[in-house]
Amino acid sequence: MSRLHRESHRTSRAGWLRAAVLGANDGIISTASLILGVASAASGRGEVLLAGLAGWVAGAMSMAAGEYVSVSSQSDTEHADLARERRELAEDPASEAKELAQIYVTRGLTRELAQQVAEQLMAHDALSAHARDELGISEFTTARPVQAALTSAATFSVGAAAPLLLVLAAPESRMVPVVAVGSILGLALLGVAGARTGGADALKPAIRVVLWGALAMALTAGIGLLAGKAV
Repeated sequence: MSRLHRESHRTSRAGWLRAAVLGANDGIISTASLILGVASAASGRGEVLLAGLAGWVAGAMSMAAGEYVSVSSQSDTEHADLARERRELAEDPASEAKELAQIYVTRGLTRELAQQVAEQLMAHDALSAHARDELGISEFTTARPVQAALTSAATFSVGAAAPLLLVLAAPESRMVPVVAVGSILGLALLGVAGARTGGADALKPAIRVVLWGALAMALTAGIGLLAGKAV
């Protein structure tokens, strides 16, 4: 007796995975950079923690708002395209069937088979067929603004917490190197985890996120050092 082979593709994770990796990455980099900049200016632990906490809250809210606005724009565009497609299907279904069939022809089907496939799919659910094959909109790629906003804010908070914990754990005289090294290691682990979750090779994402993170932290630490000397 045959059984249907059910597959779980990682494409379904694309929406929340992108927001999660972006949020955690930004949480570590922005908070660690802020901490290093303030600490390099010869500030005490209390001032560094206050700056880090302020950056944490502001960053989490900024990530949530930014993700919600940007993904909402994508969602608005998708809904507008679907409304237009729904109207065209109601006004001229024959032309829409030819348009769908032509898409299948360009993908390798014979014209006769493409026409049959288009007719059967439109008889089942015309709007879904056009949304998927003409517009590229599917359940895996559709925009989810609230999910993206909450994921980004939550993962930013998790990422931002790591440098703050390092500030609390490190001796005040060694705060800068401990936060820098710990944050770089955290970024490397984040790159590996994101790649593994998405089913990609881990080395390149880890190197990429570490390089950009180290650059951001080095620049802010340098600015903080110069500002401290100037003051």
